[in-house]
Amino acid sequence: MKENNHLPVFGIGPYLIGLIALISVIAIALSLKKIIPSYSTNQILMTIVGAILIVCGAIFWISAVLKSRIDDNIKNNQLVTTGIYGIVRHPIYAAFLYAITGFIFIANNVLLLILPVAYWLILTLAMIKTEEKWLVDLHGDDYLDYSKNVNRFIPKVI
Repeated sequence: MKENNHLPVFGIGPYLIGLIALISVIAIALSLKKIIPSYSTNQILMTIVGAILIVCGAIFWISAVLKSRIDDNIKNNQLVTTGIYGIVRHPIYAAFLYAITGFIFIANNVLLLILPVAYWLILTLAMIKTEEKWLVDLHGDDYLDYSKNVNRFIPKVI
């Protein structure tokens, strides 16, 4: 669980995100080559939604990594609950989930929209079994209270 008496700085994230990105690239390529069925809709709307998601992903990543300096906080065993971490518990994963979903929207194949749902499920299960378990072990009730008020990947609307 811990390296040098703190949580792993990278955890399982790079492996999951790499696999998700690879699956997405393959699915989009197969869709563009018409190897898998393509069910198109309004290209302009799909492109706009995709671009917005990609920009949101970039903002989340910048806020989590550069602004919150999460790696320093992990090394110091500090639970970050402010800034972007006050909006979602796992903004780096959310950033990649949004960006990849954005590219899927831009590909304009409605059939591929099942992928972000599957990715959300995979990431949720992975977070519960790894990082969230580690955080509960390290921060106890503080993390449990935080997790009751802040969603994993999608900000609360209300």
